[in-house]
Formats: sequence, structure tokens, C-alpha cells
Amino acid sequence: MAAQLFSTSESTVKRIWKRGKDCEAKKLPFDVSSRKPTRVRPKPKKVDFSKIMEIPLRRRTTIRSISEALNMPKSTVHRYVKKGAIKKHTNAIKPAFTVDTEKARLEFCLGMLELIPYKDNMMTKPMYDVIHIDEKWFFMTKATENYYLHPGETEPYRTCQSKRFIKKVMFLAAVARPRFYEFGNEVFNGKIGIFPFVTKEAAKRTSKNRPAGTLEDKPMESVNKDIIRACLINKLLPAIREKWPNYNGETIYIQQDNAKPHVKVDDEEFLKEAAKEGFDIRLRFQPSQSPDMNVLDLGFFRSIQSLQHKEAPTTVGELLSAVDKAFNELSAQTLNDVFLSLQLCMVEVLKLRGGNNYKLQHIGKKKLARIGELPTQIEVDKNLVKDATNYLSCLRHFCKYESIAGEIHGNNIIM
Repeated sequence: MAAQLFSTSESTVKRIWKRGKDCEAKKLPFDVSSRKPTRVRPKPKKVDFSKIMEIPLRRRTTIRSISEALNMPKSTVHRYVKKGAIKKHTNAIKPAFTVDTEKARLEFCLGMLELIPYKDNMMTKPMYDVIHIDEKWFFMTKATENYYLHPGETEPYRTCQSKRFIKKVMFLAAVARPRFYEFGNEVFNGKIGIFPFVTKEAAKRTSKNRPAGTLEDKPMESVNKDIIRACLINKLLPAIREKWPNYNGETIYIQQDNAKPHVKVDDEEFLKEAAKEGFDIRLRFQPSQSPDMNVLDLGFFRSIQSLQHKEAPTTVGELLSAVDKAFNELSAQTLNDVFLSLQLCMVEVLKLRGGNNYKLQHIGKKKLARIGELPTQIEVDKNLVKDATNYLSCLRHFCKYESIAGEIHGNNIIM
């Protein structure tokens, strides 16, 4: 019965039973475990991984170079990397800040805080009155693409006249923070619009794709201040007036970076158009060299691009449709999450006194949204705010001293 129950032979059952009886007779613990010998291999040598820190970074960029520095086989180093004993890190260059830039970043982040009466600490502003705009090139395809194929499938063959000049179109995107009812129902998705910089040109010759004279979309090769101003006045401002929810006379800020083609905050033509229909719309600049202060650069553009590449466009018209479709398909919750990430970035900037060498704190947005506890504002410790304010005062004093010193030096006065 036991042999049939465990699908084994009677001799195996008898042998195990005998071993159990012997253990009982000798008053030993029952040991009926398998005595089949395991695989025997050399014991791994102990490695002092602290020596890695003594190797210059320039000799730790590849497995080959670090294996030579540690005097180990490449396969051994690769195995330790897979186990996590050696950490792989991808490093990106970040902007080097001057004192003026750090001061501007601190002023910007401190200006985005507000005091809540029933809270001991300060809170980041919810940013419901800010529209973030930025330009981005969207490419027809990527120079290098990954595909998953069947073993018998032919590898795709993609061609281009020059991979340095892949067809591309510049878009200007504008987003605000989405708004939801108490139970998560969407009131406003926050997507003002995404506007391509293209012109309509008639085809000069007949081809297999279209007859001569057909209007085609042609990307603008360069975008200057006049083109940006025209886009803001003719496309962005009408879209804001059409889509802005429950406007009650509050000031709406359009935040842009410091690119040269961008319109100045006191541009007369823009201000005249922005004041129409009773709206109060103003331009403002984010700190220079600070893409982490704009939700589009912080993650929204990347989300759009990942959806756009799934369409695999082959013409400019298809690219325009793919980008527009990706922009509209992206959920309002994703956009709201990026706004929360922006607030978390501001807290880290305050901790580093205007710096950018930080790792963004993860608060589990999806889980919090699922249980209905996703915050709209991030709490900031009052001691952190006090420390950042004091440091900002020191920076202002230093910049003032440097300015006076520069004037003295310019007047050839030696002290």
C-alpha cells in the first residue's frame, strides 16, 4: 500500500522503514532523508568587495575593465553582478549650477509653498493655476529599436537615407493639473493641447503616393520667437479659454523654460491677447537649467513618446496623428502623478539647498490612489523651510557682495 501510495518500489519502502526502526532502537531522532550524494563543486573563494571602491571610476565602466582591475575572470564578475554583490549603475551628466542658479531654484521652490492654518508644517501648492508648456522633437522612428521575434522569423530591415537626419516634427505641449471629484471622478483631464510646428505645402510633382498640387504637411526646420508667439496667441490661448474649468477670475500662469525663442513675460502682443474675454493669463519662467521643475520634461513627454512609437508612423501625417493619439490616450491620473513627482522634486531641491544630486522619493502613488489616499499636496518640514530660507539669505548677500566687487573692479578701484 505504501509503495503504491508514494509511487515507489517495495524495497525502497522496506529500506526506509528499517532505518526508522533502527533510529527508534537507538533512541535517535528519526532520519529518513535521502542519502543520494549532491553535486560537489569547489567552494567559492571569498572576495573582498570593499576593494572595488579603491579602483578609479574610469576603470569600472565595463565588466572587462573591472575584471582586469580585480584580477578575476569576466564570467565571475558577471555572476556577481547578477547576484547583486556588484551594483550596476547608469550615470547621466547633470547641469553644473552657479550660485545664481541655486538661488533661483531655491526662490522658485520656496515660492511654491503655502501655510495651511491647521498644519504645523508648510505644504506645497496644489498648482491648479499653472500650465506647463515646452517644445519637443518627435522622431519618425528610433535609430536603434528592439523587437521580439519568432526563431524562424526574418529579421526586419529598416532603411533611412541617414540616421543622423531621421524625419522629425517639433510640437508644443501644454498641460495643467487634472481635477477630480471627491470619489475620483474626473472633472478636468489637464490636457490643454499639443500643437505641431508644420506648414502646408503643395506637392510639386506627381508620385505614387499623391498627385501634384496635393497639400502636404512639412515640418518647420527652425522655430523662432515669432513662430512661438503666433502659436501661443492663435492656438494655446483659445484652447485655454475653451477647456479651463470654472474660471472665476483667478490668475493663470503659463510656465516655460529659458529657451531663447520663448516669449518674454512682458511681451505686449501676448499680454493684449491674454487679457481678452476677462481672462488673466500671464507668462513666467522656471529656473534656468532646471528641467526637473517642469512636468513635461519630468516624465510626461516620455510617456507620450512610448505610446507614439507603438504606432510606427512612416509619413509626417501619420506621425502627427500618432503623437496626437498618444497625447489624448494618456490618462489624467498619469499626469496627476507627474505633478506629485514635481512637488517631491521641490522638497529634494530644498534639502540640497538648490542642488540637483538627489534621488526622487517614492511614495507608492498607485497604491495610494487605489485606496483613495493619494494626496494633492506634499508636506514640507518647517525646519527644512527655515534652513533653506536662511541659506537663501546668505546666497543673496553673497551675490550682492560679488556684484559690488565686480563694479569696483570695473571702475579700476583696488582696495
